Amino acid sequence: MIKILKSSARMVAVGGLFLGLSVLSATAFETKARAAYVLDQRTDTVLLAKNAEQPLPPASMSKLMTLYVAFEAIRDGRLTLDEQLPVSEHAMSYGGSTMFLDTTDRVRVEDLLRGIIVLSGNDACVVLAEALSPDGTEAGFARYMTKRAQQLGMMNSTFANANGWPAAGHRMSVQDLAILAELLIEDFPEYYPLFSETEFKFDGRAPSNTRNRNPLLSLGIGADGLKTGHTSEAGYGLVGSAIQGDRRVIFVVSGLNSTAARAEEAEALVNWSFRQFTSKTIAKASVPVAQAEVWRGTEKTVGLVPAEDLTVLLPALSGKQINAEVVYTGPIEAPIVKGQELAKLVLKPEDLPEIRLPLVAAKDVPSGGFLVRVMSAADILVSRFLTGPEGAM
Repeated sequence: MIKILKSSARMVAVGGLFLGLSVLSATAFETKARAAYVLDQRTDTVLLAKNAEQPLPPASMSKLMTLYVAFEAIRDGRLTLDEQLPVSEHAMSYGGSTMFLDTTDRVRVEDLLRGIIVLSGNDACVVLAEALSPDGTEAGFARYMTKRAQQLGMMNSTFANANGWPAAGHRMSVQDLAILAELLIEDFPEYYPLFSETEFKFDGRAPSNTRNRNPLLSLGIGADGLKTGHTSEAGYGLVGSAIQGDRRVIFVVSGLNSTAARAEEAEALVNWSFRQFTSKTIAKASVPVAQAEVWRGTEKTVGLVPAEDLTVLLPALSGKQINAEVVYTGPIEAPIVKGQELAKLVLKPEDLPEIRLPLVAAKDVPSGGFLVRVMSAADILVSRFLTGPEGAM
């Protein structure tokens, strides 16, 4: 049943729908991580957020930003996969996880990319950074990384180097890391398969460092990226993604106390994300959800439809019905053009934030002639007379 509520806007109650949420907290995951963030990519639904916007030491997870900038340079023609880059003394000086490069090397860009993704090479990051830096230095590249990250919406990220080596002011939030992961997946699908490679034997010189540290890649749960990180300051972290069916989940954990804890937490988050939530199409494109009243048009109403299928995420075990309303300011004056946004489908789940989804006109409604305009004005005057000064419209 459709009911018009008294308001300065038309509010049409729509029953019988089980609808999704923008942030689902009713089945919260109790993470052991210092900070965590989980995103369902298709529906853009945040499943978990803990200290999500807090800038923290990202360790090697910040290498993802170096990779993003490098992929942009390749796409723009400023760098090629076969190009061979020199290794500076500064790049060679880094310890930790490395490709064991030295100043006699000239290394293909593609090998450097694999060296960063699979081997977490600190030296490889600096080789790329110095090649792409506006001033030829790693510090200059870090400044550019910070600027570019902010342009991409990562507002809690600042970089002091290209590889996540502990440094004052080198910080990223887990939410920013999730934004970056999603950008890598969406903007560079041709390079994203590199993140699922489990081994890279760079010319045999480092047999102790050939395996990808991502603990999820071989578990058969759909994991296909992205990057681990660890320093004593940051703890153990992982930016990960997994795909099952038509759903992809992107997640970040930071501040765990061991590699075992990181592996256990990451796997548990992936399983929870896919088992406890399911996507559901709540309204089909071009199928009317409600009718809006039209003023001074050739027709008195126009159908309100989604421009595309509206898919939301639901708790898999929830049987609760979530109320929805169609809200528009009306009556809507003609002419109306098919596809013109006219209303919002408003979902109001109990104890959770509402979400608003756009509805558009199902068809054109031209303006009526002189007689239609006179009749429309008369209808409004009669309505106001009958309802009084505080009438619904």
